[in-house]
Amino acid sequence: MVTKQKILIVDDDENIAELISLYLTKECFDTMMVHDGEEALDAFDTYSPNLILLDLMLPGIDGYQVCREIRAKSNTPIIMLSAKGEVFDKVLGLELGADDYIIKPFDSKEMVARVKAVLRRYQPAKVDVPSGGNAKCVTYPGITINLTNYSVTVDGVNVDMPPKELELLYFLASSPNQVFTREQLLDQIWGYEYIGDTRTVDVHIKRLREKIKDHESWGLGTVWGIGYKFEVR
Repeated sequence: MVTKQKILIVDDDENIAELISLYLTKECFDTMMVHDGEEALDAFDTYSPNLILLDLMLPGIDGYQVCREIRAKSNTPIIMLSAKGEVFDKVLGLELGADDYIIKPFDSKEMVARVKAVLRRYQPAKVDVPSGGNAKCVTYPGITINLTNYSVTVDGVNVDMPPKELELLYFLASSPNQVFTREQLLDQIWGYEYIGDTRTVDVHIKRLREKIKDHESWGLGTVWGIGYKFEVR
């Protein structure tokens, strides 16, 4: 029997939460609804969801803080829901570790498609290493990026990062010194289903630079006005 993937829905509007649950249940997801930040944090520990749909405007602990606290201990995918459509709000949500950002009101089919897309991107982290030495792995002095088991080690120390950050790093490192535009990176890492602006790429590059400092042999380079590259010196 196939185990259903679990979605935690966090929204203080019970009608919206129930509507989201209805659409996801039709797509064979298991859902749980909570309506404030404290409930969300408790439910995360007890329910162990595969993905969280997180409204930002919550009573008590807001969605941004919920995201911070969950990101401090887990890479579980988070899609933020908000009536705030300003670029600042989107970028802040992504900087805190959200995987996607949906503006209310949203189309139910788009919401379901984004949930499925994020889960597909996250799923490879659970794939076993294939036999026959076919692991997808890039190694440079002081760093190993393994896409098969979704791990990054820098100077022998494991560096935790969400799947999309790792995929972005692996993609760039797989083509050293090749420059990719933000649009190319959006298409390669987030896929055609992702509807977002190119600031998303900038946010993820910034987070990668915070986690892995430039090495004497390599680094994440910016080509102003064009995009980014993994620079091998």
